Amino acid sequence: MSALASIQNELPKDCRILAVSKLQPVSKIRALLEQGQRAFGENYVQEARQKQTELAEAALEWHFIGSLQKNKAKDVVGRFDLIHSVDSLSLAEALDRRHDGTSAPQRILIQLNLAGEESKGGFSRNEFETAFEALIKLRRLEVAGLMTMPPLFENPEEARPYFKKLRELRDDFARSHPALKELSMGTSSDYRVAADEGATWVRLGTVLFGERP
Repeated sequence: MSALASIQNELPKDCRILAVSKLQPVSKIRALLEQGQRAFGENYVQEARQKQTELAEAALEWHFIGSLQKNKAKDVVGRFDLIHSVDSLSLAEALDRRHDGTSAPQRILIQLNLAGEESKGGFSRNEFETAFEALIKLRRLEVAGLMTMPPLFENPEEARPYFKKLRELRDDFARSHPALKELSMGTSSDYRVAADEGATWVRLGTVLFGERP
C-alpha cells in the first residue's frame, strides 16, 4: 500500500489531504496523480504558476499556502481554489481589490498565530475577533475557514492545544457565519493529532514526497 493510501485510510472522511508540492518536480506530482491525489499546495507564486501551466490538462485543485505579500495579490487571486495564508486584513483587502468581480468569490482561509510566535505571520485571537466583520464584508472573497501552524514539537501531542483552540474558534464564529467550515492544520509530523481535533485539511509534504531537494 502506498503512503498516500495508508494515510487516507487513517483519516476521517471529512479530512482531506493537501499534498505540499513546493520545490518538488512535476514528475513526483504526476506520480501522486496516478494514485488519485488531486489537491496540491504551493508556497511560491512563480513556481506554482509554472506547474499550473505544465499540468493544465490534469484539472488539479491548487491551493496557495505560502506567505503572501500584498503586491503579489494580483498573481494569486482567481488562480487558486483556496488561499490558506491570509494573515492580515490589509492582505484580504488587497485580494478583494484585485479580483475581477466577474467570477466566483476567491475562497480564503484566515491564518491564526495562536502561539504568538514572532517568526510567523497571522492574526492573534483578539485581532481576528476585531477584524472578522470587516473580513466577511469583502464581497469578492469567501472566508471559508481558518488555518494555523503551531510551534514544531518533538511530541505531536504538544500541538493538540493549538488545534483544539482553532476548532473552538471556528465553531464560535460559525454560529453566525455558517460558511466558516474549513480547518487547515497539521503537517507530516502531527497530522494525526490535527485530524483528531477536527482538521478538514492536513498539509502533507515529507510523508508523501520524501525530503525536499
